[in-house]
Amino acid sequence: MTRTILILLLILPTVLFSQSQLKGEITDANNYIVANAEIKLSRSNYSRTTRTNGNGIYLFKNIPTGTYLLEVNTNKSVSFHQVILDSNYVTHDIQLKNEGDYELDEVAIQGESKKTKLEKTGFAISVINTEEASQRNIQTTELLNNTVGVKLRQNGGLGSDIQFSLNGLSGSAVRIFIDGIPISTFGSSFNLNSIPPSLIQQIEVYKGVVPGHLSDDALGGAINIVLNQSMNTSLNASVSYGSFNTFQASMNGLYRSDDSGFTLKASGFHNYSDNDYEVSGRSVVVTGLGGVQTPITARRFNDAYRSTGGIVQLGYTDVSWADQFFVGFTGSDDYKEVQHGAFMTITPYKDRFFESQAALANLSYQKSDLFTDGLNAKVNAYYGKRDRQVTDTLAWAYSWNGERAIDFRGNEYQYTWGSQQEGGPTLAKIDRNVASIRTGLSYSIADNHTFLVNHLYSSIDREDSDALDSEFENSFVGTRDLRKNIISITYELNAFENKLKSSIFGKYYQQKTISTDPAFVTDITGDRRIVNETVSSNKENEGYGFALSYAITPEVMLLTSAEKAVRLPDETEIFGNDGDNVVANSSINPEQSNNFNVGLRLGTFNYQRHSIGITTNLFLRNIKDRIGLPIETSLNVDDELILYVNQGSGTSKGFDAQFNYSYNNNLDFNFNVSRFDLKIENRGSEIDVPNTPFLTMSGNTRYTLKDLLQKKSRLDLFYNMYFTDEFSYLVPQGSNTVGDDFFKVPQQLTHDLGLSYTFPRKDIVVSFDVKNILDEAVFDNLSVQKPGRAFYLKLNYSLNKF
Repeated sequence: MTRTILILLLILPTVLFSQSQLKGEITDANNYIVANAEIKLSRSNYSRTTRTNGNGIYLFKNIPTGTYLLEVNTNKSVSFHQVILDSNYVTHDIQLKNEGDYELDEVAIQGESKKTKLEKTGFAISVINTEEASQRNIQTTELLNNTVGVKLRQNGGLGSDIQFSLNGLSGSAVRIFIDGIPISTFGSSFNLNSIPPSLIQQIEVYKGVVPGHLSDDALGGAINIVLNQSMNTSLNASVSYGSFNTFQASMNGLYRSDDSGFTLKASGFHNYSDNDYEVSGRSVVVTGLGGVQTPITARRFNDAYRSTGGIVQLGYTDVSWADQFFVGFTGSDDYKEVQHGAFMTITPYKDRFFESQAALANLSYQKSDLFTDGLNAKVNAYYGKRDRQVTDTLAWAYSWNGERAIDFRGNEYQYTWGSQQEGGPTLAKIDRNVASIRTGLSYSIADNHTFLVNHLYSSIDREDSDALDSEFENSFVGTRDLRKNIISITYELNAFENKLKSSIFGKYYQQKTISTDPAFVTDITGDRRIVNETVSSNKENEGYGFALSYAITPEVMLLTSAEKAVRLPDETEIFGNDGDNVVANSSINPEQSNNFNVGLRLGTFNYQRHSIGITTNLFLRNIKDRIGLPIETSLNVDDELILYVNQGSGTSKGFDAQFNYSYNNNLDFNFNVSRFDLKIENRGSEIDVPNTPFLTMSGNTRYTLKDLLQKKSRLDLFYNMYFTDEFSYLVPQGSNTVGDDFFKVPQQLTHDLGLSYTFPRKDIVVSFDVKNILDEAVFDNLSVQKPGRAFYLKLNYSLNKF
């Protein structure tokens, strides 16, 4: 009897606390691996989450034995599976069915991917998955340009200034975030030109109405870049080379200890391009004897771009006290040569360039069910320095052939002001201390009722100096300070068995700016002394809105949203920026708009091997004090300097639509169109806003060939098309149209082709792309030509090891 009791005492702990390991491979309906799928293992009062690696493998360690529900969430679908852990090592491979099929054993269960859930919340939103693009020669900006309702405005090649237009509102009216932090925090050296798709999990585009959790003064919409969230040990690296001596490389890796939860993440990128593509047009001329101008086709010669950056974070994930906790460092550096001012002119710049750096410490914390069930917390904070310097000290004038310009007598000449841009030689530098902290709390008081509170604080302390100024002048440096607080409160409701989804929110905006400059004054005794002249402002505004969706059937959904939105002038518009040729305007006022969206989502409709989906959106924007460039006529165009002003009140209204079709997971086709009118009151009459493309279209097609050359290999063929209708930089001049053609941007249609070959082990992908295959002259802004035909080759390698 005693021996029996001893044996039971030895066996009982093993039985009670038996632990298992669960591992498996996830493949799709065509037996291809599914990377980066979210896997959730759960039963009552217990859950664990992981992701598949680049080989489609998932792994759970130290799991108590028992019966579990396994949820597989890809970018396109959700499936549910039952698994029994009754031994130390259990293998459970899963082959997913076609999109739309969800089952647990033989019981049907409805499920939705995160992408689909977001697109059904009532907001006018598009969600872009980057998995495919990360293996090709595609910039993050190109992905956005192919999104319905989005128009990219780029001032040249790689590294040039970029603005986005969402349903007619553009520039700083469209806010861009990285994981919810305003991208302006990171500076120009860490931007959408630099961040490759391989570092991004998905991109969320909100048009017109922005949810409370992205609380910011995003009047026209928001673009949120969600960086990779995978927590599996992995490494991915890519390198590409192409036309104009363009070289790009990126790397991202992660290590996680399953025992302690300690996690180390690192990612980095490097980009370089000469941007020496050919340009032509009225401004691209060589001036000879007697002032005779000869049009030529020239190569840009002072337009090189280089950027390098990275993020390192260490912390803990999936531990009792935090879902995620990281501290880290973000650093970046870039160099950009400047070929011209706002427009391409007959005398391009030479040896004008700017450099910028950023060094930021960061902290992030995320916890579900904090202190009590249903209370979730998230904090994301950055603090550090960034600076930017403009160098312009060369006085010689140059022509588009790269040689010094000559006057009508044939003599080389210098600018009387002593630099490429008017204003004189400069080594102007802007130093900034920056901070950005986003805090969010959400509390679910019941299954269908959630309250959210979010706060965004950002600050910029800026000092301007110039090394060419005297020591005395630099001892009295002016300062520019900006503080911004934005608070949002949101209530979310799901009703009628989740057919109705609604979000109601209010926002409070507060911005304080202080500008201090030294000045000489003469007192009553006649003595001169230095005093600080300070100009300050404190602006407060309120906004509110809602988003609502109703599912008439599972495939037919109505969506509507509205917001009274506010956009506070940003640092560049208030204080100016020499590097971008922007002049200060301290008197500029906030921009306001009443935004409305009404949309219809049809699909996805599945018939045999065919899938079809259609989305449409009608929008209206009533704008007050719109911020933009001055309304130009042929008499007041400044070809070098940019000044942002309040143009007046206006209206943007129109529609966008998207059509998707797929066949047997081998063929995908997408086409979208956006059409709107943007009018503004100017001198008592309503006019079309100049420098705005009103009609844009884009489409893309993918076709897959399997088992080509090698078993389990994959060849994807791609085609992209972009169309932009004609638009003018000038206000319509009535019957007097002499010279107007010079200020028109012509109608444009470009085509891209590409292919990518995935090797059988899925760890190596080689891709080749041809951009602008017909070598069309393309422009996003007046006279500023973008690259023509270009070729790129890319190698992508993934290593995933547990």
